[in-house]
Amino acid sequence: MADYVYGPGRTHLFVPGPVNIPDPVIRAMNRQNEDYRSPAVPALTKILLEDVKKIFKTTTGTPFIIPTTGTGAWESALTNTLSPGDRIVSFLIGQFSLLWIDQQQRLGFNVDVVESDWGYGADLAVLEAKLRQDTAHTIKAVAIVHNETATGVTNNLAAVRKLLDAYRHPALVLVDGVSSICALDFRMDEWGVDVALTGSQKALSMPTGLGIVCASPKALEASKTAKSVRVFFDWKDYLKFYKMGTYWPYTPSIQLLYGLRTALDLLFEEGLDNVFKRHTRLGTATRLAVEAWGLKNCTQKEEWFSDTVTAVVVPPYIDSAEIVKHAWKRYNLSLGLGLNKVAGKVFRIGHLGNLNELQLLGCLSGVEMVLKDVGYPVKLGSGVAAAAAYLSNSTPLIPSRI
Repeated sequence: MADYVYGPGRTHLFVPGPVNIPDPVIRAMNRQNEDYRSPAVPALTKILLEDVKKIFKTTTGTPFIIPTTGTGAWESALTNTLSPGDRIVSFLIGQFSLLWIDQQQRLGFNVDVVESDWGYGADLAVLEAKLRQDTAHTIKAVAIVHNETATGVTNNLAAVRKLLDAYRHPALVLVDGVSSICALDFRMDEWGVDVALTGSQKALSMPTGLGIVCASPKALEASKTAKSVRVFFDWKDYLKFYKMGTYWPYTPSIQLLYGLRTALDLLFEEGLDNVFKRHTRLGTATRLAVEAWGLKNCTQKEEWFSDTVTAVVVPPYIDSAEIVKHAWKRYNLSLGLGLNKVAGKVFRIGHLGNLNELQLLGCLSGVEMVLKDVGYPVKLGSGVAAAAAYLSNSTPLIPSRI
């Protein structure tokens, strides 16, 4: 088995999560277990909680670092703020918004689903109509995925807040920022987001295992009356230990906490605004390559283009799953499969996390070779040239090396 999966050199990991882990993070996690009740771990946790607020761009939010995945963070956001039977307006635009809706329904909420064709963003005109009609304020929350990883669609969260404010509607705004936070601009306070969440394996560039949730004062107030059953994800338990100064209601992953410390340090050293600009460059370069190959983006409008993942539509005579399989088997290149409605129709190039321009160009070169191998008439070098021409004109000097 080991001989079967081994490939020389580095694996080229270009799925939209989990992503490449930078060497400093790996080194930071390479350590023995510690007693989390010793003074060292609470001291580390206190600083982490303050610094985590910076990636959400909040001064008023309360963060929770939970040993879980994004799915657990979803459940934490829902069960701490809502009661069974509460009405949620939730947008279905791809596989991950679909899965969150499934969770909402299984937890007993009354889910008012607003569905768009895959490749389109959230239909805010439908939301506006529902808010206009809801004079009794039966809608308790609006749940939206900021960046739908299955289709490469980014939603406009500021527009959601603008609608709620226009109708003076008190509904909570719950946001899945799993594949956006730390890669795309995210402004929790400015956009009036009540609960935001992300996972460690995406733009934080860490292993899977931390679900990070941030709650506004309004969300914390809602948690006092929310009647959903929660135990492991109960914010009340965390807040109790925050007051005690020990921070953990159960055993944390010591290694992941040290990894998080280093991951945040790397982001802050680069500067979050520079991180966002880098992801914009990588996303733009990828889209230029796709255009040069004569292929189409699954995302239907430029306003929804994602700078963390691009879903590439293939011709009907090609099964996109074969592209993904061939890339891994021949070139040690991992690309994202098409999921659910777009299975077999798209493959996905992830360009998020601790990633630079030359790494992306290596991926794009590999994709070209795979396309040629599966019978698509691509001109080798066409997409790489388009991306390289753009990147050579837009990539700045590395600040620490000037």
